[in-house]
Amino acid sequence: MQPSIGATEISIVELEALLEQARQQPLREEGYEKLRNAVRTLGLVTELLEKQETTMAELRELLCPASTEKTAKVLQRAGIDSSEKKPKAERKKPSAGHGRNAAAAYGGARRIPVPHESLKSGDSCPAGCGGKVYPQHDPGLRVRIYGQAPIAATVYELARLRCNLCGDVFTAAAPPEAGEKKYDETAASMMAVMRYGNGFPWTRLQGLQHGLGIPLPAATQCEILAETAIPLGPAFQELVRQAAQWELVHNDDTSMRVLSLDRGDVSAERTGVFTSGIVWVFQQRRVALFFTGAKHAGENLADVLRKRRLELPPPVQMCDALSRNMPKLPPPLQTVVANCLAHGRRAFVKVIASFPEQCRFVLETLGEVYKYDEQARVARLTPEERLHFHQQHSKPVMDKLEAWLKAQFAERLAEPNSGLGKAISYLLNHWTRLTLFLERVGTPLDNNLAERCLKKAILHRKNSLFYKTRNGAKMGDLYMSLIHTCELNGANPFDYLTELQRHAEEVKRVPAEWMPWNYRKR
Repeated sequence: MQPSIGATEISIVELEALLEQARQQPLREEGYEKLRNAVRTLGLVTELLEKQETTMAELRELLCPASTEKTAKVLQRAGIDSSEKKPKAERKKPSAGHGRNAAAAYGGARRIPVPHESLKSGDSCPAGCGGKVYPQHDPGLRVRIYGQAPIAATVYELARLRCNLCGDVFTAAAPPEAGEKKYDETAASMMAVMRYGNGFPWTRLQGLQHGLGIPLPAATQCEILAETAIPLGPAFQELVRQAAQWELVHNDDTSMRVLSLDRGDVSAERTGVFTSGIVWVFQQRRVALFFTGAKHAGENLADVLRKRRLELPPPVQMCDALSRNMPKLPPPLQTVVANCLAHGRRAFVKVIASFPEQCRFVLETLGEVYKYDEQARVARLTPEERLHFHQQHSKPVMDKLEAWLKAQFAERLAEPNSGLGKAISYLLNHWTRLTLFLERVGTPLDNNLAERCLKKAILHRKNSLFYKTRNGAKMGDLYMSLIHTCELNGANPFDYLTELQRHAEEVKRVPAEWMPWNYRKR
């Protein structure tokens, strides 16, 4: 994964204002962070410019990444017109009053049955036709949406009476819904979803709550989530144990900052800090695991694979071709490696401005393969049927591409050291692993599942910049793993975290029955 530069989002006007502020008075923490990021970005750009092999295209990609890599958009940016005039399908205009989402999409809404004001089952038809009315299976629906604070509060004013003779004070008993603790389980769940599911920094949620009249200090949030992480631990460990037995795994990593590790809490030969994203797949289930520290993605995957039963066949591992993504384990725990076709494609996207026609051929050829894969997904083919479908339709396309790639070097149509030559070499050098989807059941085309998973960590890095301690990073990994696993399996992460807290003893005793795909059955 390419690291993102947070300071590029700071405008020149903001920097000028910060400099003027620094001249008059000390900077606030927010201003200091912006200025520090800008200085780091300048240092990184200077370092890259000192390397003679760094091109302007690479700098532009690093500092101003493209919003999409779709073939049509890539060709358009390169000045190639690939548009085909197709007749536009007529869209039925929705009737007035219908929004983007149907009522069934509001799974978290409270539902209130409303009886008819004058009719009940068996009554005579008001239209006077002589028939009788009976209930329909599908009721009429109306959705009303309200606003509320992310974390709400209720103040119970308990009446107090004092005896004018003896002075004793008598206070009303709190109702059962007041509970024994100040913070309900739902409060911790909402903090976790806001913080680790949606990237809210502690201070931003603190400011939001303060403005809504429900103060929630950042330190309090951190303490509550640290305490809540303890009863959630067994569920996370069970996710790791179950996922290690599955048949397909995606892995990748991205850079991360942990301040305690920055101060030298790692060995001298390993100075980088990373967040690894590991996504396991079994049939329709997905498990996302996050690990932050000095270990690379391959090392974290090796730790998970050590929990795998030795009698199971090796899983398919989808990753890019970096050596740090590979687990170093003895044969019984090794994986069958497949490489990401999207990474190979991306190399041609980078050089399309210099080699438009050659890159267009590769991108459109790979587009055919992805089109076949989408057809297999829409048709809901079984893994075996999908393999046969790709062998029938995609293999001829890939064979044609391989022959074209080899011809570029054999006929000296491409210089091996050029950008195009390096892109071609990448495909040819990893061809067997890039085409494993034509040989092995269930092998995906790319590692996009892991890259989408890592967006959780990247969002945290963008908004919060870093973790302060190793324990803070570990807590973030636990919550991100549980939340994103819920999202991948269609479960409500807020509801899931709340149920784990309310049944902490049962989760500790039988964690396998409290997974995102089966906790509702309890």
